[in-house]
Amino acid sequence: MMQMARRYFKSFASGFVVAVPVTVTFLDYVGYVARVEGASMQPSLNPEDRSFNDVVLLNRWSVRNFRVNRGDVVSLASPRDPEQRIIKRVIALEGDTVKTRTYKNRYVRVPTGHCWIEGDNFGHSLDSNYFGPVSLGLVHARASHILWPPQRWQRIAPFLPEDRSPLDQDTIDQLEEQGVITIPKT
Repeated sequence: MMQMARRYFKSFASGFVVAVPVTVTFLDYVGYVARVEGASMQPSLNPEDRSFNDVVLLNRWSVRNFRVNRGDVVSLASPRDPEQRIIKRVIALEGDTVKTRTYKNRYVRVPTGHCWIEGDNFGHSLDSNYFGPVSLGLVHARASHILWPPQRWQRIAPFLPEDRSPLDQDTIDQLEEQGVITIPKT
């Protein structure tokens, strides 16, 4: 009996020694599951009519080398509190000019190595309209699927609200000619 217990323990320990590094590597490089809390991404995530939170798959592999696109829903470290993770939509990328909603400057050109992020539920989101452009180094994953609840299982497709697209160069030139804005070149 004692020998069988030793064999079981040895088998468990060797499996554990292999499983832990594989799991840690998977979570660090591929992805993991997270619960979305709050109302900042409604109606895309956590629709109002439910009493429980969406659970999403966060894909770390897709943001390697800071590859994010306009419309992606990303998870990042909060610029206000690096221990807190937030989930927002990428509105603009480096070099884009965006018309802000409540930021101190009405128009902002996103600096190199940064992006402009916003929650889908304006007025219920602390985002770039509060703290400005965000370093791409804070982005750690892209939300790719809603996994829970089962009736909401779906891929999260990149989507950019029409009224939140970056300004095109003709619009920027017109506003600068009118003296409405002066945007420094980056």
